Amino acid sequence: MEVHNIGASNSVINQYVAEMRCVVRQKDPLRFRTNIERIGMMMAYEVSKTLGYKEVTVETPLGVKAVNVPADDLVVGTIMRAGLPMHGGVLRVFDKAENCFVSAFRVYNEKHEVEIRLGYAATPSLEGKVLILADPMLATGFSMAQTIEQLLKFGTPKKIHVLSIIAAQPGIDYLVSHPVKGVETEIWAASVDPELNKDAYIVPGLGDAGDLAYGVKL
Repeated sequence: MEVHNIGASNSVINQYVAEMRCVVRQKDPLRFRTNIERIGMMMAYEVSKTLGYKEVTVETPLGVKAVNVPADDLVVGTIMRAGLPMHGGVLRVFDKAENCFVSAFRVYNEKHEVEIRLGYAATPSLEGKVLILADPMLATGFSMAQTIEQLLKFGTPKKIHVLSIIAAQPGIDYLVSHPVKGVETEIWAASVDPELNKDAYIVPGLGDAGDLAYGVKL
C-alpha cells in the first residue's frame, strides 16, 4: 500500500493546514471549511496523475487537437459530517464522478474505549470503478477500514484512494496492516502527525473537524 505524505514537500497546502490548526483562525468556520475544500481540490489534482487516460480529439475554431483525458469511472465518497467540504473540493475537480456517502460516529464503551458505529450508506455500484474516499482526519483508521468494508458490499473497486488532510501515523499503520484483498489502495495525507491521545484524537492535530466546520454537536 503506497502512502503519500504531501506535506513533506513545500507547497501552499502547508499554509492551509497551518490555518486549520491555528486556534485563532479556527474561530472562523467559513475559512475552516474553505481550507478543507481547497486542500481537497489540490489532493484531487495529485490523485489525477495516477488515473488511466485515453486520447480524445477536440474541435477548436481553428482546427482539431488531440488531448489525453481521464478514462476511469470515478466515485467520490466521504464520511459525514466533517468530510462534506472536502468531498465538495474533490468533486469540483472530478465533476463527472458519481458520489457516495457513509455515516459513521465514535462512541465510548464502559472502559472508555473508542468504538466506531456505522449508519447508512448511499452509493452507486462500485464495481470496477476508482473509489476516492475523502475524510479530513484519519485517526485510528478504524472508521475508514469499516467504511471500506461496508462499501465493498456494493461492488469491488478497481482501486481505492484514501484522502485525509491530517493523518495519524497509527491510523496509517492500521490501514497498511489491514489491506483490502485484491484491491490496490493508496493513502494520501496533507500532513502526518505522530500519535493519538487517550480519547483517540490526533496529537497535535487540530481538534474536532466536524465541530469546527459546522458547530458543536450535542
